[in-house]
Amino acid sequence: MKKTLLAVFGGRSTEHEVSCKSVVNIVKNIDRDKYDILLVGITKQGEWLLADSLDEITDGSWYESKTRACLLPDAMLKSLMITDENGNTSLRKIDVIFPALHGKNGEDGTIQGLFEMAQIPYVGCGVLASAVSMDKLYTKIVCNEPLKAIGVRQAGYVSVVGKEIEDMDECVRRVESAFSYPVFVKPSNAGSSCGVTKAHDRNELIEGLKKAYEVDYKILIEETITGREVECAVFKDCDGNIKASGVGEIKAAADFYDYDAKYNNPQSETDTAPDIAEADVELIRKAAKTVFSAVDGFSLARIDFFLTENGPVFNELNTLPGFTAISMYPMLWEVKGVDKKKLIQDLIDTAFTRPTLDK
Repeated sequence: MKKTLLAVFGGRSTEHEVSCKSVVNIVKNIDRDKYDILLVGITKQGEWLLADSLDEITDGSWYESKTRACLLPDAMLKSLMITDENGNTSLRKIDVIFPALHGKNGEDGTIQGLFEMAQIPYVGCGVLASAVSMDKLYTKIVCNEPLKAIGVRQAGYVSVVGKEIEDMDECVRRVESAFSYPVFVKPSNAGSSCGVTKAHDRNELIEGLKKAYEVDYKILIEETITGREVECAVFKDCDGNIKASGVGEIKAAADFYDYDAKYNNPQSETDTAPDIAEADVELIRKAAKTVFSAVDGFSLARIDFFLTENGPVFNELNTLPGFTAISMYPMLWEVKGVDKKKLIQDLIDTAFTRPTLDK
């Protein structure tokens, strides 16, 4: 008997458009002989709407849908409540959820909490791992000691939290006493490099802090690491074994790999078989699994590093990495002989082994 899979996409996030591309790539590779698929998009305003097809997602017509579809938190019903344009409601039982959501309200533990309340199996990291990993400041705090134990460091940083930004002179003093320019200014909670700037002087630092504060009330200012931008995909199988892919390299067309360079600049390239010393590859793979374990990861993640003359430096991790046509996570597994259809099925299978599910 076929199971019903709910694919959730969009979201109230700066990565809304990327999510819409990811879900199309994911759903195209789901076995329709095993699953009936429901597509629910969350608009930037927070409306939950039922999409009839992938074509509606591609052309954007799903935003005009008159059918609302809300996931109920009731653990006995495990259902989507569908309301048509006439106000008629019906329930559709859901067997498993694939959240193709990136960034805030999708990758930060908030919607994972709803899935947990509903007791419906779902793909991806749980509440704790999602929340910790989405917050760059707390990722650094949690991962610092485990990384030090294997001889891998992370970029030095200064944090600015909440009302601290009101004393801009003090913020600038703290940064300038810790680092020389340039520095990177990042919202602590944001994805796809949204709100990230590179500050080459005091004026750019101040503007960068203001820009980051528009995205999140916690800001991270990091030293500039000179090195190659590399990534490693991690997968935790149904038996709890953590597997790491090979290492891929990002060759950004811009000064750094910001949102525009990732998704809008065709000159940005990804290399899934870069020329990297085997010792560095193995240390990066080990560090990726170490970070994944430190945050209590589940199912999947992509771990990002800088490869310097002195070895890898941990940058950040993404608990629901992009699945677009140019995304590194699925490409790294394809190099290992795992095509998208098998990868997607393996990820769905992990959903049913989540420890928090009632057995």
